[in-house]
Amino acid sequence: MLINNTKTRSLEEFKPLSSREVKVYFCGPTVYNYAHIWNLRTYVFEDIVVRTLRFLWYNVSTTMNLTDVDDKTIRDSQEAGEDLLTFTKKYTDIFLNDIKKLNIIPADNIVPISTLIPEMARMIQTMINRKNAYLWEDWSIYFNVKSYSKYWKLANLDLSWLKAWARVDSDEYDKESVSDFVLWKAWKESDWANFWEQEFDINWEKKVLKWRPGWHIECSACNMKYFWAQIDIHMWGVDLIFPHHQNEIAQTESCTRKEFSKYWIHSGHLMVDGKKMAKSANNFYRLKDLEEKYSNIKPNVLYRAIRLSLINAKYNSEVNFTFDKIESNISVINSVDELIKNIGREIKNTDNNAMVSRDFRETMQDYIFEYMHHLEDDFNIPETLAVMHNFIKFINTALREKLLSKLELESALDMFRTFNQVLAIIDFDKIEETEISSEILAKLDSRNTAKKNKDFELADSIRDELLNLWYKIVDSRDWSYLELV
Repeated sequence: MLINNTKTRSLEEFKPLSSREVKVYFCGPTVYNYAHIWNLRTYVFEDIVVRTLRFLWYNVSTTMNLTDVDDKTIRDSQEAGEDLLTFTKKYTDIFLNDIKKLNIIPADNIVPISTLIPEMARMIQTMINRKNAYLWEDWSIYFNVKSYSKYWKLANLDLSWLKAWARVDSDEYDKESVSDFVLWKAWKESDWANFWEQEFDINWEKKVLKWRPGWHIECSACNMKYFWAQIDIHMWGVDLIFPHHQNEIAQTESCTRKEFSKYWIHSGHLMVDGKKMAKSANNFYRLKDLEEKYSNIKPNVLYRAIRLSLINAKYNSEVNFTFDKIESNISVINSVDELIKNIGREIKNTDNNAMVSRDFRETMQDYIFEYMHHLEDDFNIPETLAVMHNFIKFINTALREKLLSKLELESALDMFRTFNQVLAIIDFDKIEETEISSEILAKLDSRNTAKKNKDFELADSIRDELLNLWYKIVDSRDWSYLELV
């Protein structure tokens, strides 16, 4: 198993810290609004990583935080006239529902950071004791970047120009600003009732500080609570490499004196129609927006088409999101659904009870070998999808020519189930659907109308489209009907 490790900027063989458990952490959302499609692309990529590891028989434990206390959640909860936790619970539920729609397996531990106050305080006290953190005159506690000699490593930073007096107390800041960052933010009137009081021992003097946590400390504390000092894999998008992930490493390793995460995996940017996604560019989309745009599409089909659109690119490459891709993948999903239904029908109707042939068995082994090879090659999903599409062509031909026995058809379904353990884009409930769908019947009506209007080119095109979906048009003197090929 090969992984492209951001820390070393090289492709490395995956060697877990322990044979008993693989510890995987990924940053969760800031729950102040809907997740947008770039966020969702990242969560889908993380889901692919976890599914792949489990498919390859690793015992994986996963943890994700929920940022329910930060500048944005406090600001927007006040604007909404709601208390902070009620406000963030609403968006937490929306987020969890969104990832469920996209067949993303939720983390084993999903942790609001408001529940991690004791863990954060303990880590901060340790950093104070070791001179990695200090209390400043604004009554906030900052991490001393110069106290951690490896601060540059993950983000490949040049610290030669760092100014000792530079400090940042906001949760998000200039990506070019290498500065001491806040661990424990002093309370301001604009925070309203959103604060905690915590006692710290600073220079042999007890001080009770009224505060709330900074952004970066939360993930370190979350890992410390559920995974202790070290994890195998840490994930999210490239936009968090600096400052967030670099700061996580500095905090955690200052406390534990051990390597925090062995592997760092980051997904690439998502563009929309070749442009950076932004509200000002009118290309800022949420799952809710796509549901509204494609309200005529069955939700189950739409969600799988969106997932397919988000995984059909190497995870660490830039993805260009377009509606054309969504619509193309809706057609792909519909075609796969029809194939699954047709295999199910053929299993029920065939009287071919022959054993699985040697050629068929060897062909199946070739497909699964190639599929696993690409999974182990740094989660190369575009190539695994190519394997699945080649398998679809193979099964389509075998179905058309009535080449498969009942056992071979069942084996083909099992192969699709194997693909789906990682891809999660196939609906096997379609096996139970025996009636011709309304979409297929609508195509037949369109073909008959085209034929009546003597638009034979369109009529032939629709006929061919139906044939690709395994339906043959039978014309009689008075009407046309469909037969399963």
